[in-house]
Amino acid sequence: MAADGVEVAAETADVVAVEPESIETREPAVASEPDSEPTDPEPAAPAGELEIHFLDVGQGDATLLKHDEVAVLIDTGRHNASDVVPHLRAHGVDMLDLIVVTHPHADHLGQFDQIVDAVTVTEVWWSGSTATTQTFGRAVDALERSTAAYEEPRAGDTTSIGPLHFEVVNPAAGTDLGDLHDASLAFRITYGDVRLLFTGDAEEATEARMVAQYPGTLEAEIFQLGHHGSRTSTSAGFLSAVDPAVAIYSAAAANSYGHPHAEVLDRLGASGVEVYGTAVHGTVTVITDGAGWSITTSRAGAPATGGSGGRGGTTGGSGAQPSPPPPSPTGTAAPPPSTASDSCSAGQVDVNTAGLDGLQQIVHIGPDRAQQIVQLRPFAGVGAMTRISGIGPARLDDIRAQGVACAS
Repeated sequence: MAADGVEVAAETADVVAVEPESIETREPAVASEPDSEPTDPEPAAPAGELEIHFLDVGQGDATLLKHDEVAVLIDTGRHNASDVVPHLRAHGVDMLDLIVVTHPHADHLGQFDQIVDAVTVTEVWWSGSTATTQTFGRAVDALERSTAAYEEPRAGDTTSIGPLHFEVVNPAAGTDLGDLHDASLAFRITYGDVRLLFTGDAEEATEARMVAQYPGTLEAEIFQLGHHGSRTSTSAGFLSAVDPAVAIYSAAAANSYGHPHAEVLDRLGASGVEVYGTAVHGTVTVITDGAGWSITTSRAGAPATGGSGGRGGTTGGSGAQPSPPPPSPTGTAAPPPSTASDSCSAGQVDVNTAGLDGLQQIVHIGPDRAQQIVQLRPFAGVGAMTRISGIGPARLDDIRAQGVACAS
C-alpha cells in the first residue's frame, strides 16, 4: 500500500473531519449484516445475450451488466463526475436489480447517490468498510432514502439473480474492514459457461489469500484487472489461478498513477492474455450468449496483447456504443487443422482416455476444463481442443508447445 500512497490520497481527497453516520447504526430497514445462510437459488438457464459494459468513466470504475431479465451495476464511478447516469440512460436502464460497491473509495463509490436518486434499485451490496469522506456521507444518506435491501456479502456466499450466478471470494468473515483495499468485495459471476471475475482494488496479499482459500472459484474467462491495473495487484500467482482469456482495466488516459503499470501488462502478455482498457478503447463491451463472446470498443484500437481474437471472437471498431456482432457458438474462430494420431507416446496425456487428474497435467486445463474434456470426448486431435470453453488459438499453441497432450 505504501508504494501507492499517492493513489490512496487522491481517492480520499474529499475527506471531512466528521465521520458520517455508520451503516451499522441505521434502522432495520437497511440490514447491517448479510443473512447467515443466504439463499442460493439455481440460476435460470442462459437465454439470450448478456451485455457487460466496462464504462469509460475516467480514473474510476463502473461496469454495467445488462440482460433481458436483470441489470447489475458494479461500482459507481468518480465522485467529481456525473457520467454514470447518462451511461445507464443510453443503455435503456431505469431499474437496477443490484448495485455492488466493492469498497468506499471515491473512485468506486463516487456517484452512488446520483444513481440511487435517478433509477429504481432493488438491492445494494457494500463491503462493510466505512470512510470519513463527503462522498461516503452522501452515499449513506442516499441509501437511507432508498427502499433497496442492503447486504454485506462474505467469502463463501453464493446466490443467483436471474441467470447470473454469484460466488463471493472476498472479504472473509473477520477481515479488517479498515483496510479498504484488502476488504474489497471480490466475486465471480457465471452466465452459462462464461465466467467473469471482479476484485475491486484487492492487492497482492489479498489475492494470495483468495488463491489459498478459493482456488476453484477464481478461474474466469473475463477478468477485470484489480486496482485499475496497478502493480499492487494481478500478481503472478493470482493470474495463474484466474487463467483469463481477456483482461480489462478501467483507468483514465494519461492518468498520473501510470495505470496500467508496465509490469502487469508484461505479465499478461507473457500469459497470452488479451488486454483492453478504457484509457485506450473507451467503453469496452463484452456480449455473450453463455457459450462464446464478442468484444467491441467505443474507440478503435487493437488489444494491448494478443490480438488474434483469443478465446473470444471479434474486436470492434470506433463509434459511441457500437453494436457488437453476435458471438460464435464456441467463442473461438474455426478450429485449427487436426493433429490426430493413432497412438500417444509414453508420458503423454491422451485427452480421449485420461482421468480428471491426468488431464490437469496439460497447461491451461484446470478442474472445470478437465470435466469439459470428459463430457466432450472424443476429440479428433489436439487441434480439436478448441471445442473446450476458454481454449482458443493462443492457448492451443501453448498446449502444443508443452507436448503433453495427445489424442489417440
